Amino acid sequence: MESSLQLHGVALSAPLLHQTLLRLHHSSKIAVALFNYAKCLPDPPLTSASYNLLIDILSKVRQFDAVWQLIVEMDQNSIHPTTTTFFILIRRLVAAGLTRQAVRAFDDIGSFVERGPGNKDYYYLLDTLCKYGYVKVAVEIFNKRKACGEFDPDAKMYTILIYGWCKIGRIDMAERFLNDMIERGVEPHLVTYNVLLNGICRRARLHPDVRFERTLRAADKVFDEMRDRGIEPDVTSYSIVLHVYSRAHKPQLLLDKMKMMKERGISLSVATYTSVVKCLCSCGKINDAEELLEEMVRNGVSPCAATYNCFFKEYRGRKDVDNALKLYRKMKEDNVCVPTIHTYNILIAMFVKLDKMGIVREIWEDMKRNGMGPDLDSYTLLIHDLCEKQKWRQACTFFVEMIENGLLPQKVTFETLYRGLIQSDKLRTWRRLKKKLDEESITFGTEFQNYNLKPYRR
Repeated sequence: MESSLQLHGVALSAPLLHQTLLRLHHSSKIAVALFNYAKCLPDPPLTSASYNLLIDILSKVRQFDAVWQLIVEMDQNSIHPTTTTFFILIRRLVAAGLTRQAVRAFDDIGSFVERGPGNKDYYYLLDTLCKYGYVKVAVEIFNKRKACGEFDPDAKMYTILIYGWCKIGRIDMAERFLNDMIERGVEPHLVTYNVLLNGICRRARLHPDVRFERTLRAADKVFDEMRDRGIEPDVTSYSIVLHVYSRAHKPQLLLDKMKMMKERGISLSVATYTSVVKCLCSCGKINDAEELLEEMVRNGVSPCAATYNCFFKEYRGRKDVDNALKLYRKMKEDNVCVPTIHTYNILIAMFVKLDKMGIVREIWEDMKRNGMGPDLDSYTLLIHDLCEKQKWRQACTFFVEMIENGLLPQKVTFETLYRGLIQSDKLRTWRRLKKKLDEESITFGTEFQNYNLKPYRR
C-alpha cells in the first residue's frame, strides 16, 4: 500500500483519509494499514474524527484491545478523546453483549474527558443498553447511580427504561415504571405515553379477534390516562393504533379511524398514510391504495420509500410488470424520494424472476448511480435467480463484481454457483472464479477460509 501511494504521488490529507476510512468500513486490516501509514508521515493528517472512524471499524470486528490502545494513543498525542469516542466504543461493546465492559468504559470517560458523565451521557448509556435488549442492566445502573446521587432522574430517563421494558415485551414492568415516575413526582410527557402505547400495540398478537379487541382496549386505556393528565394524543399516537388495524387486516376499520382523525383536525403524517396503504395493498385493495397515494401528494405529504414499497410488494405478488415499472419510473420522475436499497432489491427480485433482464440492468445502474448499493442481498438474490435459470455467464459476472467490491458471498452462494457450474461441465469457469477470489482474499481475511467448501461430485 505504501509503495503504491508513493508511486502515484498521493498526498494523504485529513479529508482524504477520512473519506477513505469511510469506504473501508468493512475492511479492518486495510483500514489499519492505511492509518499506520498516515501516522508515519512527516505531518500526520490525523484528527479525532479519523481516530473515531478507526475505533468504530475495529470495534465492529471486536478488536477492543486495539481500540483501547488507540484511545490511549490519542490522549498521548494531544488529540483528546471525546464523549463521541467513548459512545462509539460503548455501543459496539453492548452490541457484542459485553455490557459490563461497556459500563466500565462509561466510567472511564472522566479519566480522558475534562468533565465527568452528566445526564446526557447517562441517556446514551441507558438508551443503548435498552435498544440492544439489556434493560435489566440499564435498570440496575439507574437504581444504583440514582441512590448515589450521580444524577436526578427525569422524564427522559424513565421514558428510556419504559421503552426498554416494552422492547422485550414486559409491558407489566413498563407500566410499573410509569407509575413509579408519577409517584416520585416526575411528570410523564407525550413521548412517554407514545412509547408505552407502541409497546402495547406493536408486539401484540392480533389473531383471533379476541386478542385484537384486547389490544384496542389496552390502547384506549392509555388514551384515557393521557387525557386525564391533560395530554392530548397526537398523530403519532393515532398512527400506532392505526398500525394495529393494518396488521389485523381490517381495512374498513382503518379507513374509519383515519376519517375520524381528519374530522378532529389531526394532520396525517407519512407514517399514518403508509400504514393505511400497507393494509390496503396487502388486502388486495390496490385501487384504493393508489387513490390514497394521490391524496397524500394533494395534501402536501411526500410519500417515502416505505410507502412505494407497499405497492411494489403487491405488484410483485401479482407479477404485474407494467404497473410496477410505471410506478418506479414515476417515482424517479417526480423526485419526491430516493428509492432505498430495500426498494431496489424488491424490484430486482421481481424482474429477474420474470426474466426481464433489460429492466433489471436499468434498475441496477440506477441503484449504483444513486449510491444506494448494490449490497450483499442485491448480489445474493440476483446470483441465485440467475443460477436457477442456468444463466451461468451473467451469474459469474455478478459474482466477480461482488468480490471486486469487497463483498464476501455467503457460503450458500458459493455452493449454488459451484454445484451449477460442475453440473454444466464448466469446471474451468469455476477455477477462474476461485483464482479471482484468492487474488482478493486480503479483503476477507480468514473469514472465507472458514467456509471449508468440499469438492462436489456429480
